[in-house]
Amino acid sequence: MSPRVGSAIPGLALGATLIGFAGIIVRLVDVGPTAVAFWRLAIAIPALYLLRAVTQPSGTPRPQGRARSMLLIAGLAFAADLALWHRSLHLTSVANATLLSNLSPVFLALTLHFGFGERHAPRFWVGLALALAGAAWLVADSLTIGPKTALGDLLGAATAVFYAGYQLLVSRSRRYYSALDVMLWASIGGAAALLPLAIVSGESLLAPSLHDWLLLIALGLVVHVGGQGLIAWAQAHLPASFASVTLLVQPVAAAVFAWILLGEGFGARQAIGAAIILSGILICRFSLPVKAVETPRR
Repeated sequence: MSPRVGSAIPGLALGATLIGFAGIIVRLVDVGPTAVAFWRLAIAIPALYLLRAVTQPSGTPRPQGRARSMLLIAGLAFAADLALWHRSLHLTSVANATLLSNLSPVFLALTLHFGFGERHAPRFWVGLALALAGAAWLVADSLTIGPKTALGDLLGAATAVFYAGYQLLVSRSRRYYSALDVMLWASIGGAAALLPLAIVSGESLLAPSLHDWLLLIALGLVVHVGGQGLIAWAQAHLPASFASVTLLVQPVAAAVFAWILLGEGFGARQAIGAAIILSGILICRFSLPVKAVETPRR
């Protein structure tokens, strides 16, 4: 295993852990769901620009023309992912929304398999199935099925489709451009889409207290710049399908954070679900080729 691949896997896992804070912050902050999504990206943009200016030499290739357009489209997909997921949290149970939104590895793997001819070893599909089963077991205590949650469940599943599209576009762009450039232009595209959507929906854009602003800043800097940034960096060195499966660390992290910060239950069932998820990810890891993906980008 090459050094870059070896460091990309823990980097990806750390990024997935950091985005585990997202659901908790969305529930705690007193701002509308679409406005929260907008501020997540808007707060991240100046930080990403500053990091790029400080850390990258002037000769670093920048996305131009079609490449920049693809990143803006990736931002639109991410905006749809955030808007639908935040809305689904209000229309169905958190467990349903979490489980359905984490179906993105399935949609991404199937797209790569049938649309791009990228074949996966049988062990990958076994690991993916096991990881998803673990995710279902993790939230089984809170799952609800019925007509009252149907719309929210549908939005949760749609979230997974859009996030799979975002991951695919980011993974392809990372072959040529730095993580900071990819994140910056995707965030600009997403924020530009979310701002008018928040206004049309009648949501207040201004947080009512300093506490809420601090939560939004944490969402933008810790979750988006830190979490999504690490994920984007790792995607240059790992297959997109494996990276997507590894992101199932996120519901485990979310459950642990909710237990610590919100006093939500985390017992034997949740621990078993987490162990099954990690086992599935490990099986997917062993399905990788020795030299997974190597690019010169940062």
